[in-house]
Amino acid sequence: MKKPRVVIDSNVIYSGLLSQKGSSFKLLKLIPDNAFTVAVSVPLILEYESVLVKNLGKLNLNKKDINDFLDYICAVAEDTRIFYLWRPLLKDPYDDHILEVAVSSNSKYIITYNIKDFEEARFFGIKVISPDIFLSEILK
Repeated sequence: MKKPRVVIDSNVIYSGLLSQKGSSFKLLKLIPDNAFTVAVSVPLILEYESVLVKNLGKLNLNKKDINDFLDYICAVAEDTRIFYLWRPLLKDPYDDHILEVAVSSNSKYIITYNIKDFEEARFFGIKVISPDIFLSEILK
């Protein structure tokens, strides 16, 4: 069976680093196991950094920890270059770049807690699901 290729929204990254109790943390812990392929782009990594640094006070991490985490993601994820833009397509224009990564990388899933924000992803055959559903139904 082919490994699913996914794009992980920044809200899942933040949630996984905030608490070790939820499905976001479980998802992040599975990245080294190569159960799935994570696709990223430069704008997506910059978004991860922005969200994490902005919430530094809530996370039990320092700036070096965040940089180490981002370096790790960059090392293990599939770098996706975007040669075309589908903008504007989504309700939230700040989410368009996530859909662009998913389309350009041929990802099958966008993993997010904002499922309703990505309704148009279905036009590209991309399923938008929560970390819970991904872990329980896709990786079962």
